[in-house]
Amino acid sequence: MKSFISCIIGIASIYFISCKSSVYEPLPYLGQTKIENDQEVKHSVKSFAHFNQDSVLITDDSLKNVIYVADFFFTSCPSICPRVAKEMLKIYQAFENDDNVKLVSFTIDPKRDNVKKLKLYADNLGVSSKKWHFLTGDKDETFELANSYFLVAALEDPDAPGGFDHSGKIILIDKHGHIRSFSEGTDPTTTPKLIEDIQRLSQAYKNGDEQ
Repeated sequence: MKSFISCIIGIASIYFISCKSSVYEPLPYLGQTKIENDQEVKHSVKSFAHFNQDSVLITDDSLKNVIYVADFFFTSCPSICPRVAKEMLKIYQAFENDDNVKLVSFTIDPKRDNVKKLKLYADNLGVSSKKWHFLTGDKDETFELANSYFLVAALEDPDAPGGFDHSGKIILIDKHGHIRSFSEGTDPTTTPKLIEDIQRLSQAYKNGDEQ
């Protein structure tokens, strides 16, 4: 009897440890790590300043106390953008009541995607500007953000649908601007894993495991 009880306790302990590790195991830091002054410096997103659909200036400082997911799109995109928006909307709905999670979509076509156009786009999706920012800003700066910092491809291409060739990746950014996870916005099967990673990162901050 005693050995049976010990066995049950042992199994329960293993289960608890395995569950805890699966929930609280830290997410990796993605992107190239550099050494500066003998210190390891993780890849991070550079400063930016873009206007959202309510004409509010949104900067990296505006998002420093939250985690957020980002993508790059344009409203007249005839190819992948509607599919990516559908996956972003799933993330929006999953965290609609969590003030610690935001969504950010950068247009790569600021010439046509002005504030008014982005407002109409957001309204058609039925989303709140307090939760999901659709941002327009300098085109060259946006391309630099995409390619060099968010590590997604985006460029003008007259032969591409709509005049732009771009990635459908959805990127998870922590409170310090580090990339921690991503999904393929064109592949719905990758969205649940990203939602799980957002939950893990959010919980880690709540537990004080992420500083």
